[in-house]
Amino acid sequence: MSSIGENVEDRLSGLPEEIHSHILSLMPTKFAVRTSTLSKRWRYSWMFVTNLDFDDVHIDPIRIVDRALESYQMSQVELFRLHFSKIQAPVSKVSSWIDWAVRFNVRELHIHVIRLELPLSLLTCKTLTKLSIGLSGRRYNVWGPQSPINLPCLKTLDIVLWKTPFLIAFNLIRGCPVIENLSLEVKDCGDEKEFEYSIPTLKRLKLTYAYVINDVKNTVVLNVPNLEYLFVGGVLYSSFVMEDLSSLIEASVSIRETTDCSLLVDLLKGISGVKSLSLQNFPHRQHLPVFSNTKHLELKDLWEPKLIPKLLDRFPRLEHLCIEQPKECLWCDPKWVPACIRTSLTSLKFSKCNGRKYDMELLKYLLRNAEVLKTVTITWEDLHKEEKRRFAAQMHNFLRAF
Repeated sequence: MSSIGENVEDRLSGLPEEIHSHILSLMPTKFAVRTSTLSKRWRYSWMFVTNLDFDDVHIDPIRIVDRALESYQMSQVELFRLHFSKIQAPVSKVSSWIDWAVRFNVRELHIHVIRLELPLSLLTCKTLTKLSIGLSGRRYNVWGPQSPINLPCLKTLDIVLWKTPFLIAFNLIRGCPVIENLSLEVKDCGDEKEFEYSIPTLKRLKLTYAYVINDVKNTVVLNVPNLEYLFVGGVLYSSFVMEDLSSLIEASVSIRETTDCSLLVDLLKGISGVKSLSLQNFPHRQHLPVFSNTKHLELKDLWEPKLIPKLLDRFPRLEHLCIEQPKECLWCDPKWVPACIRTSLTSLKFSKCNGRKYDMELLKYLLRNAEVLKTVTITWEDLHKEEKRRFAAQMHNFLRAF
């Protein structure tokens, strides 16, 4: 009588080859290759995967990549991922791997290495729809401003830039006529003063400023009529001018430092018409605009969470409030209640609550005054089961208006 293991192997071996290839495409390539030792039926299956995924976690990763590419049997690669952050692979070797992927009509390319020189073939790849380039090496650019670029199918671009980042970015964008998703991590803006994002096809934009090397202040103009989502994070040293954000629905702002507080206020004024807003590391001391259309608000890691009621006063039609792990501070029960808490707030989510006195006082204030609240969701962090029960019982004792 056959064993359970043999039955499982028989069922797997009986699947069509395309199913085998699909299963193996979902795992890192080094593991897919190992399945060749299972049986004769599996010996060559990994050579027909559509996704190739390599890292430098195991011994001799360069040899693994070389052998895999030499044995590959398909005519097209859906996804090629290379993540070498521990060892510095030879620049020429990485360039040849990328060139190989282009020749095999790659659609998605994710490269994260220490040093890199892009082959010219990549810049005119006709099949590429998604490109992500990350570098562990400091102050190292792979994009030459004069490189001719023609990526007719590229919809998603995610890159890290040093030195003249906007000049490089817009040289790239000009060669991407159907781009919809753009993510730029700017390491050093150099001496650039102003750039305009005039991209009619763009739907999602993420701008992250890692840090400021020079004492600079520049202007970013957004003329993106189809933009639906905007993220701005890191160190804010740009003045944002919103020429056309008529389709913007959702925005996220995560500023850990700014060279001028007025820049943050101006940024928020420019996105005050959004329906959904996320604020992280937000120092609420300035006079903020009124977000009259915002129905969903997410607050993360606020510097001064005791000012949450004052902040909520700027959201008169808020319906959904999410609070995640506010920083600890002394609670002072306000003598007034923002209009949204009484008249429109229907759902409240408090994430990573650990039962501190401030957390419980804030929850008590919100529950006591929310007259139309329907749903409350609380997730606890670093608490034993008995502590969770005790805090849950304490919450039931809070006076609630609903």
